[in-house]
Amino acid sequence: MLIAADKFKGSLTAVQVAERVTAGLHRAAPDVTVEALPVADGGDGTVAAAVAGGFERREVTVTGPLGDQVTAAYALKDGTAVVEMAEASGLQLLPEGVFAPLTSTTYGSGELIRAALDAGARTIVFGVGGSATTDGGAGMLAALGARFLDADGEPVAPGGGPLKELATADLSGLDPRLKDVETVLASDVDNPLTGPKGAPAVYGPQKGASPEDVEELDAALAHFAEVLEKSIGPKAAEYAQSPGAGAAGGIGYGALVGLGATFRPGIEVMLDVLGFAPALERATLVITGEGSLDEQTLHGKAPAGVASAARAAGVEVVAVCGRLALPPEALGRAGIRRAYALTDIEPDVARCIAEAGPILESLAEKLGRDYLA
Repeated sequence: MLIAADKFKGSLTAVQVAERVTAGLHRAAPDVTVEALPVADGGDGTVAAAVAGGFERREVTVTGPLGDQVTAAYALKDGTAVVEMAEASGLQLLPEGVFAPLTSTTYGSGELIRAALDAGARTIVFGVGGSATTDGGAGMLAALGARFLDADGEPVAPGGGPLKELATADLSGLDPRLKDVETVLASDVDNPLTGPKGAPAVYGPQKGASPEDVEELDAALAHFAEVLEKSIGPKAAEYAQSPGAGAAGGIGYGALVGLGATFRPGIEVMLDVLGFAPALERATLVITGEGSLDEQTLHGKAPAGVASAARAAGVEVVAVCGRLALPPEALGRAGIRRAYALTDIEPDVARCIAEAGPILESLAEKLGRDYLA
């Protein structure tokens, strides 16, 4: 039996989910063989999943989204680095109730990539999601050697808002090692950079952006792309419309235009990196899941990716979750035979969140009795 579940956001990490499900299964069937492979889709929790999968955790001090120094981690194994932008530029790094939609920066994400290069990485899996930022990746590129200047020849200030003052962009100083490294942009969103489905409009409000801020950021990022087009040619405009350009406040765009990254759905990349295929060959049943199984799950989230891969291999999949908001037919189309929710045992959602671990263990015991007894 293989557990390949994502985190229950706000309650349990993916590793803790695997531990609790394993304990519950063993209560139902003490002798069952359980293999755990915590997964992530490129967003927050990606480094932790890589470390659980045998990567070495490396910590460095980088610039946080507000310009202060923070400790961030990446994961390294056999020349492959898993770099999670949320470690350096994520919402979780902001003080509670504090947002900076116009001025937060991805500079630390660039420093994190540079640390991976210094460690000898030949492949960088760049997981993006959970960002506090909407700067189009300008900060990240600046940390890696790019120069973004205003009309007076001075560096533009950090953040997405000040990009409206951008006059010239020079990418010639980017770290030359980037040309020899394969960079994979791993994300669960395929939004373009700007427009009604772009980074500011869709994700800006959750980072504290008012309607006026969204309008300002959208115009600033569009201007950013125009200036880059003058610097490096028409591919800058093409990348702005590419799937994934709008990921994590547009850092996807910076990765595509400056790092030569290729975009892939985050869960697909992570399943490859973590060795899901050989684990799947050993499994008779796969248990996946995340905090909320809902419409978003069906669009590139970890459980859908796990279920798709397992179905292709002919292995049955069930899911565990905190909250279930999908009908059985939608689960079936996604390749999930059945879902078990914490709310099946404890209807009080607040208690489910506060006591997720023991409730999940009980839920897994029920699952075990259904499938192993």
